Amino acid sequence: MEAIDEATAEDQDKALAVVQRLLKERGIRSRCHHTISLGMFASRTDEVTWPNRPVRSWLDRYPPELAVIGPQGGHDVTVTMGPRSGSYLVSLQSCPDPQVVRSEHPEKVVALILAAQPEQEPQ
Repeated sequence: MEAIDEATAEDQDKALAVVQRLLKERGIRSRCHHTISLGMFASRTDEVTWPNRPVRSWLDRYPPELAVIGPQGGHDVTVTMGPRSGSYLVSLQSCPDPQVVRSEHPEKVVALILAAQPEQEPQ
């Protein structure tokens, strides 16, 4: 997975939030996962003690993922955004390659997810 800038992460998060809201309206649970890599290190100078050492840091953001939670609590479907196209990438357990859905059609993402959900037994 390649790091992305903050603006891209925010745009992708907003797009996934639309799908998450549509799923919630249909009673389907999901979680949005955000991954960051934070690093810090101090320059090695032997004559200087810790509080006076210059500290360098970096922060890398990675594309958010919307994990759709199945009836048994596992992640049945994962939705991400294409790095260049901005399209939704829907990864289903039953299909080796992600399904591509244009970003203008979040309702089609929901339709794919609904079609992949196992039928629940009547209680």
